[in-house]
Amino acid sequence: MAFPEGFGWGASTAAYQVEGGWDADGKGPSVWDTFTHQGGERVFKNQTGDVACGSYTLWEEDLKCIKQLGLTHYRFSLSWSRLLPDGTTGFINQKGIDYYNKIIDDLLTNGVTPIVTLYHYDLPQALEDKRGWLSEAIIESFDKYAWFCFSTFGDRVKHWITINEPNVFALLAYDFGIYPPGVPHFGTGGYQAAHNLIKAHARSWHSYDSLFRKEQKGVVSLAIFATWVEPADPNSVSDREAAKRAIAFCLDFFAKPIFTDGDYPEVVKSQIAFMSKKQGYPSSRLPEFTEEEKRMIKGTADFFAVHYYTTRLVKYQENKKGELGFFQDVEIQVFPDPSWIKSLDWIYVVPWGIRKVLKYIKDMYNNPVIYITENGFPQGDPASLDDPQRWEYFRQTFQELFKAIQLDKVNCKIYCVWSLLDNFEWIQGYSSRFGLFHVDFEDPARPRVPYTSAKEYAKIIQNNGLEGASIKDG
Repeated sequence: MAFPEGFGWGASTAAYQVEGGWDADGKGPSVWDTFTHQGGERVFKNQTGDVACGSYTLWEEDLKCIKQLGLTHYRFSLSWSRLLPDGTTGFINQKGIDYYNKIIDDLLTNGVTPIVTLYHYDLPQALEDKRGWLSEAIIESFDKYAWFCFSTFGDRVKHWITINEPNVFALLAYDFGIYPPGVPHFGTGGYQAAHNLIKAHARSWHSYDSLFRKEQKGVVSLAIFATWVEPADPNSVSDREAAKRAIAFCLDFFAKPIFTDGDYPEVVKSQIAFMSKKQGYPSSRLPEFTEEEKRMIKGTADFFAVHYYTTRLVKYQENKKGELGFFQDVEIQVFPDPSWIKSLDWIYVVPWGIRKVLKYIKDMYNNPVIYITENGFPQGDPASLDDPQRWEYFRQTFQELFKAIQLDKVNCKIYCVWSLLDNFEWIQGYSSRFGLFHVDFEDPARPRVPYTSAKEYAKIIQNNGLEGASIKDG
C-alpha cells in the first residue's frame, strides 16, 4: 500500500508546548506564561510550560528524534514573544532569531522541510493587555509580525501557516474563557475574535503575496481543526440538518470566507441573527464583513491545512429558552457513539472520519492541495513505552487516508503526526501524552525515548506506506 511518490511524512510541535525557557535570553511573557503562573487549578495540577520539554536548550535532542523517524517534514511554531518581546518590531530579540535560524538550518541540512506556524495560541501578553484578539488593532500587529517572520526566515522557509486552529482558539479563549486570558464572553467573544483572526490571516497572506512570493516562492495558509460529525439518527431530518450546521459552524466558518467568497456560510449568519433577535439584541452578535473586506479575504490560502482527531454524533437540540452560547446558537447536542473505543482523553477511535473530512474538503473547496498538519492519539499508559492501541489508531488512519487519496482522488500531499514529543497539552498539562517520543518530565535532562508507535511510524515513512496492506473500500 504505497502512497504517491513524494508524499510528505511529518510530525508537529508548538513553541509554548515544548520550548520552555519562558523568560530566557530576553523573551517576553506570553498569555500562557501569565495564565499558568496565576494558578487556580485552571491547568491540570497547576502545571506550566516554564520548562516543558526544554527544547529551547535541547534542540539537538529533538533533531535526533526527527532523524530517527526519517521525517520528510517538521512542523513547529515560532514564539511571537521570543522574537518580539512586546509583540511589536520596536524591539527585536536577536537570541530568538538565532534559535529559530538554527532549527531551520539544521532541518534543511538534514533534508527535512520546515513547516512554520506563526501563531499557535501564545499571544504576547503586551498585546493581550490591549484586548488581544477582541481588538481590531491586533490585525495590524499580526501583519507586522508576519512581515517580520517572512523577511527574516522566508529565504529558507517555503511552507507557512499563519494561525493554528482559529476555530478552536477563538472559542476556548474568548468565548468559553478556559484558555487565556481566561475571561468568558459567552455568545459574543468567540465571534469577535474569529472575525479579527480571519482578517489578520488575510492581511498577512496579502503581505506575503505582494512583497515576498515572487522572490521566496513559498505557500501560505492557516490550519483549521475539523471534527467530522454524523447525524445521531440518519432518518431524522432535524438531526441531518443539525449535522450540516455543525460542520458549517466548525469548519466552513473559516474555510468558506478564505477559500470561497470572503463571507461566512449563510446558515451561520441566519442562525446567529435569528438567535440574537430572539435574545433582544439590536443586531446579530456575529460581526459583518464589508464588501471591501470580503474581497480582501477571498482566496487567501495556497493549500488547505486541516487537523483531524476524531468524530462525533450530532442531535438537534432546540434552544427554547434563547440561551447565550456557541452550542446554543448551533442548536446541537454532541456525543460519541457508545460502540466507539475511547482514549483516556476526548478522542474516540473513528478512523473513517478522516476520509469523510478530506472528501468534504475536496468537494466543497474545489479540490485543493491538502496538508494534514495534525492527527494523533494519546498514549493510554504513561508508564509504558508500548502503545498498541495507539498504533492501531494510526494504522487504521493510514488505511483511510490511502483510500481518500486512491479512491476519492483527494489531493493530500503531507501528513503530520501530533506530536513529535510528549508535551504541555494546554489545560491538561502533562497528563495527556501525544508524543511519538516519551519525555520524562521529572528528569531535568528531559530524556526522549521512542514509543513503539515511533518505531512503527519510521517503518511507514521508510516504505512510504503500510507494507503488506491492500486497499479495500468500506
